[in-house]
Amino acid sequence: MERAKEFANGLIDFIYNSPSQFHATKELVNVLEKNNFRKLNMEDRWQLEKEGKYYCVKNSSALVAFVIGKGEVEDHGFKIIGAHTDSPTFRIKPNPEITVENNYLKLNTEVYGGSILNTWFDRPLSVAGRVAVKTDNPLRPREELVDIKRPLLIIPNLAIHMNRKVNEGVKINPQTDTLPLLSMIGEEFEKDKFLLKILAESIGVNVEDIIDFDLFLYSTDRGSLIGLNEEFISCPKLDNLAMVHGGLHGLIDGLVGKGTNVLACFDNEEVGSTTKQGAASPFLRTVLERIVLALGKDKEDYFRALANSFMISADMAHALHPNYTDKNDLTNKPIINKGPVIKIAANQAYTSDSITAAVYESICNKMDIPVQRFVNRSDIRGGSTIGPISTTQLDIPSVDVGNPILSMHSIRELGGVMDHYYIYKSFKAFYEI
Repeated sequence: MERAKEFANGLIDFIYNSPSQFHATKELVNVLEKNNFRKLNMEDRWQLEKEGKYYCVKNSSALVAFVIGKGEVEDHGFKIIGAHTDSPTFRIKPNPEITVENNYLKLNTEVYGGSILNTWFDRPLSVAGRVAVKTDNPLRPREELVDIKRPLLIIPNLAIHMNRKVNEGVKINPQTDTLPLLSMIGEEFEKDKFLLKILAESIGVNVEDIIDFDLFLYSTDRGSLIGLNEEFISCPKLDNLAMVHGGLHGLIDGLVGKGTNVLACFDNEEVGSTTKQGAASPFLRTVLERIVLALGKDKEDYFRALANSFMISADMAHALHPNYTDKNDLTNKPIINKGPVIKIAANQAYTSDSITAAVYESICNKMDIPVQRFVNRSDIRGGSTIGPISTTQLDIPSVDVGNPILSMHSIRELGGVMDHYYIYKSFKAFYEI
């Protein structure tokens, strides 16, 4: 349990350093480079070696890392774990400053992903993302990551005295009800470009040099271990940085075998994945093909490699809720800290089938890791993940797995300490086959 707690605290640190998908990717890069992974640029010609460690980045928000196997790639294929770097939040719109009664300043935002909106109220919030800065070459603006770090914003609730039915359920309008409060307005206050001035000061540039930005809100509250025996992880962004973290350390710690180990961390899963850095893009497919070609193989060998490959699509799963026990399937009810979950759906919203599920369960059985199943209630429409989207680009057998959590898509989610350690061990074992 102590080793599991240590690993869970490492996850909390990882998430705290990852306030946006750009920062999560930067954190991945930091850990990979400390472990002797070498960056490959997509515009360069690649030269790869057996057992070499490499990574490449797309859009500063998605990443593929890999370790070349000892065997021939066409014979032993790729062992892939896929996850995503983004989480539900609010994105700041252009020209965001809004004044209210000449006294308050708030920001104009839009919802990113399927957030539980009411969990964002009355929380200390900050801003993180990236900024595009002017250069001499209009085709190559400079990119700067920004994290204000300090509590800067809050979305205040309406008092119950003015909203008597608030505890009976109130519809939240994301254009009017969730705009965060930033500041008071004084006599010498200048509203214009107020946010840009904060950004410019943060990254040390002139306001006039900032061309555009991709900025998101995040909770400044740090995650923690809770429960009588500290058996729970209470933390923002468990969906899906927990799977990113588990896959990362599985890749780093796993001993490479004959196959090539791959970790693919996509962006924009929460909004459909149909971006150049999303799972519906050719990013992973292109990287895999370039690996084969850089090893001196040809297109035929690439297709042979795919035929000998396997993918684990890793995204969080729904645990049985102690207050809403009727919301789960009648006979499949995942419990926190009872092990990773294989996710199954008749409508193919998950890629798992009897063969691919057997592969993952066999890996877990070998490591004495408990395994659970998740299926939606037949009268409730469930979600999906990167697995089915990735298989539209790559015809590789795939299983959808994840750890059971409560409060999925809340600003703060709840998972299990042992589950996170279990899934890391399963990923490491997968890579070592």
